[in-house]
Amino acid sequence: MKSLYHEQLRRRMKQYHRDHQWRLGDQGLMIPHAYPDKFALSWWDDVGFILNKRRVMVWWVHPRMTYHDAIESMAFSEAGEAPSGSFLDNAEKKWKRVGRSRKKVSSWVTQPATDSHRDYYDKVNDLISHKESEGIDLVVRPAMKIQTLWWCTGIELCTPLDVRSKEEVIALARLAKQLIKGETTLESLFLEYQYGRKEWLQEAALRMVDRETRQSKDTKQ
Repeated sequence: MKSLYHEQLRRRMKQYHRDHQWRLGDQGLMIPHAYPDKFALSWWDDVGFILNKRRVMVWWVHPRMTYHDAIESMAFSEAGEAPSGSFLDNAEKKWKRVGRSRKKVSSWVTQPATDSHRDYYDKVNDLISHKESEGIDLVVRPAMKIQTLWWCTGIELCTPLDVRSKEEVIALARLAKQLIKGETTLESLFLEYQYGRKEWLQEAALRMVDRETRQSKDTKQ
């Protein structure tokens, strides 16, 4: 028996797509990111496409991204509660004139971080660095979660793919289409795959290479 709620969502998705057309690129895909540099490791990406006159949005992460997120979460948990207040407290507004008599906020000037805030985040960063060097007891396996939203069908996808270029994001979209249409399954593609401490530590040198590449790019900008 069909759910009235989900039928209404599907109608809203189709209506939204009719009223707000996507500017689709290669192979009918919405590719929001550019790939000027090719890194050794991939972490996350997004891609969208149209299926049955409705939008599908894929939010993809590599298992190493889930693993790293867990490292950061554990570090914050072990660091304890953050000091009260925020660097945004008492921020000064900078105004920009609009027309003859109106003005709007163009930027904010924040106050320097307090010693307690600096100490707290130094502690968090130290914990993250230690856990990154040692690894944590966590095993990540491929996973998929499909959500019916008012504007699209959302797919949260965790798979061990390389997504570092337009060609590879096209392959990601192809896989997502096959999964959502039931043409294949994660179990059949990645039956015995798992990502844990061993895989994380094996990639340490590659993470360092990518970090140096990003730092060199930031220095040139």
